[in-house]
Amino acid sequence: MAIYHFSVQVISRSSGRSAVAAAAYRAGDLLHDERLDRDHDFRAKAGVEHSEILLPENAPDAWRDRERLWNDVEAFEKRKDAQLAREVEFAIPREMTKADGIALARDFAASEFVARGMIADLNVHWDMGADGRPKPHAHVMLTMREAGPDGFGQKVRDWNRSELVEQWRERWAEHVNQRLAELDIDTRIDHRSLAAQGIDLEPQDKIGPAASRMGARDLESERLEEHRAIARRNGECIIAEPRVALDAITHQQATFTRRDLAIFVHRHSDGQAQFDAAMAAVRASPDLVALGKDGCGDERFTSREMIETEQRMRRAAEMMAERDRHHVGDRDREAALANAAARGLDLSGEQRAAFDHATGRRDLGVVVGYAGTGKSAMLGVAREAWERAGFTVHGAALSGIAAEGLENGSGIASRTLASLEHGWAQGRDPLTARDVLVIDEAGMVGTRQMERVLSHAAEAGAKVVLVGDPQQLQSIEAGAAFRAIHSAQGGVEITEVRRQRADWQRDATRHLATGRTGQAIAAYAEHDMVHTADTREAARGELVERWDRERRASPDVTRIILTHTNAEVRDLNETARGLMRQAGELGADVSLTVTRGARDFASGDRVMFLRNERGLGVKNGTLGTIEQVDGKAMTVRTDTSHAVSFDLKDYADLDHGYAATIHKAQGMTVDRAHVLATPGMDAHGAYVALSRHRDGVDLHYGRDEFADQGRLTRTLSRERGKDMASDHAPSDPARAFAERRGIGVRERIAEVVRKVVPERVRAIFDGLDLGGARRGERAPQRDPVSPDRPDRAPGMFDGFRPNAPAIDPAQAARVQRDRAHGQVVERHARAVSAIWSMHDKDLPVLPHQTAELDKAREAMNTTALGAARDMEEAFRRDGSLVAEAAGGRPQRALQALQLEREIRTDPDRRADRFVAEWRGHDRAADAAHESGDREGYREHRGAMGRMTKQLERDPQLESVLRGRDCRDLGLEIETGGRLAHDLAASIGFGRERDRGLER
Repeated sequence: MAIYHFSVQVISRSSGRSAVAAAAYRAGDLLHDERLDRDHDFRAKAGVEHSEILLPENAPDAWRDRERLWNDVEAFEKRKDAQLAREVEFAIPREMTKADGIALARDFAASEFVARGMIADLNVHWDMGADGRPKPHAHVMLTMREAGPDGFGQKVRDWNRSELVEQWRERWAEHVNQRLAELDIDTRIDHRSLAAQGIDLEPQDKIGPAASRMGARDLESERLEEHRAIARRNGECIIAEPRVALDAITHQQATFTRRDLAIFVHRHSDGQAQFDAAMAAVRASPDLVALGKDGCGDERFTSREMIETEQRMRRAAEMMAERDRHHVGDRDREAALANAAARGLDLSGEQRAAFDHATGRRDLGVVVGYAGTGKSAMLGVAREAWERAGFTVHGAALSGIAAEGLENGSGIASRTLASLEHGWAQGRDPLTARDVLVIDEAGMVGTRQMERVLSHAAEAGAKVVLVGDPQQLQSIEAGAAFRAIHSAQGGVEITEVRRQRADWQRDATRHLATGRTGQAIAAYAEHDMVHTADTREAARGELVERWDRERRASPDVTRIILTHTNAEVRDLNETARGLMRQAGELGADVSLTVTRGARDFASGDRVMFLRNERGLGVKNGTLGTIEQVDGKAMTVRTDTSHAVSFDLKDYADLDHGYAATIHKAQGMTVDRAHVLATPGMDAHGAYVALSRHRDGVDLHYGRDEFADQGRLTRTLSRERGKDMASDHAPSDPARAFAERRGIGVRERIAEVVRKVVPERVRAIFDGLDLGGARRGERAPQRDPVSPDRPDRAPGMFDGFRPNAPAIDPAQAARVQRDRAHGQVVERHARAVSAIWSMHDKDLPVLPHQTAELDKAREAMNTTALGAARDMEEAFRRDGSLVAEAAGGRPQRALQALQLEREIRTDPDRRADRFVAEWRGHDRAADAAHESGDREGYREHRGAMGRMTKQLERDPQLESVLRGRDCRDLGLEIETGGRLAHDLAASIGFGRERDRGLER
């Protein structure tokens, strides 16, 4: 498992450091320090695999000599506290070969540092750890002043920005992940902090072998000790709470292997003993669920939290699929269709079916559409129908460019899902029962995010329509939520491709959508649209020449160049721009420093925006053409004819836009596309890249990477779809393992009861709601294939009910009612738990917590009159019910609620409780009196006093009690007066005894 490490420090003279000495150590070389007049000899240092000075344009060639470079830096800086250099250190994935790792580090240093004007002293170390495994990493020493032919100039303050470091961190992760994909290495890294990833562990610095040897010789090494202390604390955290390790591993993958777990625990523990203890803790954790072997014979595991998330998502989807609160009348539908026809848009048969499905009554709609099938056009007509029916329509997508594509294609105001969730967390723009949320490119949404969105929508009573294609680009985070929901709930499919104008190209898109990539490539090859060259570099040159030739011949045709990596995108952009310059189609160059480094821009240049900015109306991926640019501002006309003007000090997140990554192209449509194939591509990327065009696509590749078209086809046919925990049907032992942890057990009990217990006894069990859904358990399911949903696929633990009889309508209604009731109780418990937590911390209850409790009470009272009061009485009597119900286990709370309801409505039951509690307090008070426990005595007598006041307010209860033997209440005589008065008098005798205790 590749690890992420990226750190930046400044080498300063104030701390007694020398740039020459630092360079000598990192290069493992002998350098003479002219300022100190001494040699720094580190030639004995092992593990230095590559050393190189990378110079920007205009820098003196003499500085390729490391000794000359850093002595000149020392000589130029006069201050005794001068900052001499900046050092960047980053870990290289050990899964790479040395040659690939060195190339990776070199490319990154060139694109991120040298391109900005810095001189980079790159050294790649390939050390071996104590475990015998490589620990490759790179040190890059960077100059801090601008370099010109005459030497150093001013210090560049912009290089000191903290935002730049964060950008480098993100770019390194992106750079590594793209190269790993190219090399077909199935691992990824994440630049975000552990806290940002929701992982409750401390970040750890990388420790090299030199520091390790210092520790072994009992020499002080502050950095080593800090590293080991953090690793030790993390190991202790994992041992104490193994769930944190499982949460971290399942952040980007729903399932994992034993090796994945061992690598993670090794990274976050100190020493063999703690590693063994942490591994044992995780293996014994009730949160670890074994799923059995995968197709490769590897044991696969997941976490209970992952299964619970999938179950919550499935439950929310089922609830929404069964509700029908968003009816759109025939008149509104027909009016929307008529208006579309008047605009020249006639929905095809499949589009019409999708329109009818999306605007149907149910709160959940699922539309699967191949690339270019006109999904956005259909949604535009649906939007009008919804709005005519009085609903408010919102659009969302994972990426900004996909949200922009949805808005442009359908007229639905759209934002990113992250933006929506952030607003909800702040209490802004929550969904309501009058809202319709359309999520485009839903296949890119991970399970956890999909669950959060669907749960919010289900709770609000909103409608959600999921639109996408599970075969296109996969989610970045764990899971394949869209595919799972479509399999479970069904939907409609649009397979009639409309984007491509030629019939054979539409067929090719259908081949790509159904996994027949080889047939699609063969079709394009037959029509002379697949081109080979000796090398990738030659293929890149031929691609750009073809692009330029066709561009000049047909200037009004829209086109895009696509490839897999950002590094290739930059090379293609520079080459394409050079041809534009030669053709005289660009204005005067203006040199600017943007987020990706120094770039030349001119009027006529194609640019791509790289950050969402609602104020400008642009998204990450928006394309446009520069109309005017100077050193401070720029005006761009986007491809949607929207003119954008901005100051570069406020927005500098843009780059040349002749080429783009395939990832940014999902949702894009152009007349012609030019694609450069690289080894990192797969079936999902190929599908997107080869389906963006209307008229044609040209696919280029080099024989140095793909020996022939067969090899190209095999690479572009690789399936890398994300999995779900529910995809791995557990064997019987694994299923039992999961059941022992409370996953799916109650439903099986309920099913057995319903099948074998007589009707009268069965009603009792039904009242106890053993079949109710709980968080972490499989919600009660309908038959795997039901008459009204023939496309429904089995759920995660379907198959537990062989030969199950058909469920009658009354029973189905009862199950649905119980399920909904359990969810209302969960919400109420969460609201109570939040307020109790504030009380426990002596903190004031926040307004939104009070508002949530009010809403939860209101929802409870819709299930039965006084239900909220009964539930809170049950919570008061047994506080453990709150934590259980809030955690997704409402069964005991539902039973307690039923008991409270019966006691409240039945005076005899109420009397039984009163007598039992009175006698209990009386005995406890006497025991406290005998033992001299004054506080305990007062507490129980006080409780009895409060009970007498309750009796005064409940004449019905007093009447029932008066008809009973008063000796049950500790009274020796029958009374003719008020029972409450007599009971109070009996407590009065107790007060005398209490006063006696005081003497």
